[in-house]
Amino acid sequence: MVNQVEIHPFFQQERNMEVMKEYGVIPEAWAPFNEGKRDFFRNPVLTEIGQKYGKTAAQVALRWNIQRGAVVIPKSVHEERIRQNFDVFDFALTEDDMAKIKTMDLGHSEIVDHFDPQWVKFLHSLKV
Repeated sequence: MVNQVEIHPFFQQERNMEVMKEYGVIPEAWAPFNEGKRDFFRNPVLTEIGQKYGKTAAQVALRWNIQRGAVVIPKSVHEERIRQNFDVFDFALTEDDMAKIKTMDLGHSEIVDHFDPQWVKFLHSLKV
């Protein structure tokens, strides 16, 4: 089973990740770049870590998700970025790197408010 959920350094979903693992569900990271919010691609924590490995902030975020057991399918229409998104398997983040990224968690989404009744009604109105 795969569960596509919003997961990125600003919304890490630790508890949900634990529950999914417990039930053998593979998380797929939706919006792994936080839709570019919070100047994601120039974030000082991610860029500092990336400099150690010769990687971009985006590559660090993808690697972080992969190391946490999430599948990532980042969106891009730019060939260079698509290539960069695949170039994340030649390095591994250290425990210290992971701990630094853990401090970025806001504990909530800035993209979707899952507790907003109007949003929930909208989601339930979709015919898939």
